[in-house]
Amino acid sequence: MLKDTPVPDYQPTIPDGAIVDSLAVLSGVTDAVFMPWIEDRIQIIWLEPTDDRLGMTRFEEGSTELNRRRRLRLDPGKVTIGLHPALVEDDALYRHTFVHEFLHAAGLTLHTPLHDELTNKIAPSPKMSESPLLQKLRNSVLGDLKVKSWSCKHCDYTWERTTVRKPTRCHKCARPL
Repeated sequence: MLKDTPVPDYQPTIPDGAIVDSLAVLSGVTDAVFMPWIEDRIQIIWLEPTDDRLGMTRFEEGSTELNRRRRLRLDPGKVTIGLHPALVEDDALYRHTFVHEFLHAAGLTLHTPLHDELTNKIAPSPKMSESPLLQKLRNSVLGDLKVKSWSCKHCDYTWERTTVRKPTRCHKCARPL
């Protein structure tokens, strides 16, 4: 679905205040070992439209060297943050994705509850109703699914599928499905 997105003819930019806010929140986070250097080491690029990720972080050093630098708290070297060109149409999701990747670049390389908490503190993910890109992605996923509607065995009520997850209760009689 995103593969038809045109790549902008300009370089991606850092959202206003995203780095300052991120560095402020990372103050005191011991896992953010690359924080002293990261602002000067990042490069931002557009991902290919065929990429199925909204963002990625790539350290130029190999995993062994990166682990050594983490352990010794050394400069991480060059770090590339890639953002999908489709994010151009959604400022809130663009900021959220950039902050998510910036926290990886600062040393929080794993997807942990702390990483999620800090990302949402700095740049909360937009709600589905506020994000045109998330709505497009949801509609694309729903269009590819085999189950197009849900039915209740108790009251025979049927409703059109609007979520990826199966509901736990009937919308009409509230009995468990």
